[in-house]
Amino acid sequence: MATFTVSRIMVALRRIHLYIFTLVLAMLPGIVVQAQKYYTGAEVGISVGGTQYFGDLNENYGYKTPHLNGGVYVRKRMNMYIAVKAVVNYTSVSYDDKLNSDLYDRTRNLNFKSDIIEGALQAEFNFFGFVTGDPTHRFTPYLTGGIGAFYYSPYTTYKGEKYALQPLGTEGQNTAAYKNRKYGTMAACFPIGVGAKFWIAGGVNLTLEIADRLTTTDHMDDVSSTYVGADKFRVNSAAAGLQDRSGEVGGTTKLGIAGKQRGNTSSMDQYLVAEISLSFNFTSYRCPSADRNDDQLRIR
Repeated sequence: MATFTVSRIMVALRRIHLYIFTLVLAMLPGIVVQAQKYYTGAEVGISVGGTQYFGDLNENYGYKTPHLNGGVYVRKRMNMYIAVKAVVNYTSVSYDDKLNSDLYDRTRNLNFKSDIIEGALQAEFNFFGFVTGDPTHRFTPYLTGGIGAFYYSPYTTYKGEKYALQPLGTEGQNTAAYKNRKYGTMAACFPIGVGAKFWIAGGVNLTLEIADRLTTTDHMDDVSSTYVGADKFRVNSAAAGLQDRSGEVGGTTKLGIAGKQRGNTSSMDQYLVAEISLSFNFTSYRCPSADRNDDQLRIR
């Protein structure tokens, strides 16, 4: 009788062990995923927004010619307070003297457009700790600054034809006397601005940013110094017509006298970029350190 009872108990225990083992196996994939999948401090993002040019044709910082901006970036969180970002942006800038209130500027009658392709490296300094996925570090304003380079090529329309302005030498830079005015179509830029970050879901971040691009060129608009005089250009050429367009707005006196002001050499051109972006953190199966300042936070 005792032997029979012990035997039944052993069978029951085996069944219980089997049930437990089966249950553990069924739960194991979920346990592994929950225990080993993490957000990393690296993320990729896309941005859209607007761009406004400031320079010789827009010295009063008007916002009358905004253009669409689009870009992509990779951001790396160094800790809760510092991040670095590599960006590539495409945008356009333009302005027209007809939009100015000053009579001299309207008489000058110059205008331009230019596409811009920009690459930059920026640092971000958070006011508050920010970690995507952590409810206690969900939002922060930040400051940003960096360095980059951009391509530009000003152009305009004259007598129904589109002309690239840089090769024409409208400020005399193609002549021996003014060859020091030559400029290229690449320049450095220095983004400086402010922003705010939110994570709206685990691993998904929303960013708002406004950053002015200080540049090393005064020729984004093909206007910088003084007129060199009509005699420096071939008669009836596009260069001759585009170096002084004051005659197109009526009146008998043209502005394009040698030495007369055409632009302002005391400041470089700028463009302001305001954008909204959405970014996504990478995931990892490597366990992060216990310090929240580390690059990773476990997915919840």
